[in-house]
Amino acid sequence: MSEDDAQSHRVVSRLGALLENRGMTLVQLAALTGVTVANLSVLKNGRARAIRFSTLTAVCDALGCRPGDLLDVDPPGAAAPR
Repeated sequence: MSEDDAQSHRVVSRLGALLENRGMTLVQLAALTGVTVANLSVLKNGRARAIRFSTLTAVCDALGCRPGDLLDVDPPGAAAPR
């Protein structure tokens, strides 16, 4: 992702924290959701440009969370997405 792309949105992923809180790895989440480890890693590390609703649903079902628990928006003027 280019620097311009990183600055064009402030949506951040909390997937890493959710996994840590549940003592779960990306490999385990991939097995539960059918989403590849590579795609989950992109989401976890804040490099995703988009997320399919089917992926969002699968991740939320597997983690027992809601979309707002997984994704957040940094306030205007905040540093680049984490």
